[in-house]
Amino acid sequence: MSELQDRMTSGEATPDGRGASMAGIPHSGAMGMRLLSAENGEALLMLPYSDFLVGDVATGVLGGGAITALLDTCCGTAVFAAKAKIVSTATLDLRIDYMRPATPGKDVYAHAECYRLTRSVAFVRATAWTETRERAVATASAAFIVNRKPEAGA
Repeated sequence: MSELQDRMTSGEATPDGRGASMAGIPHSGAMGMRLLSAENGEALLMLPYSDFLVGDVATGVLGGGAITALLDTCCGTAVFAAKAKIVSTATLDLRIDYMRPATPGKDVYAHAECYRLTRSVAFVRATAWTETRERAVATASAAFIVNRKPEAGA
């Protein structure tokens, strides 16, 4: 994961030791996203609760855009973690199903799995949650176009 982590995070751990700051992706860094793990086509990210990301001030619930950005980033990270010499990705399709609001004051976690990778498209599914993964805040199904590193001698 070292090369992937360096590329997406600049390799810097957060001061509290809870993952690596996603500084390599500007919007993710600005939101405070953290990479907890990425290997074998799977990724685990965390979005710390922040008043800056609240969508409903009266309830303290995070905005849907923050959850969408977390899931999209987590899905893309899982594609890079598939170890297929991928240079870049772009989201082709992203479907988010919201189940319930994220618990106010709680960090949101997301896990994504790249379950199929063709020559040019990756297929990913993901779940976001606060307290337990079994009580999902939202799920995602996504497709990404992939740009691979050219094969040697090609």
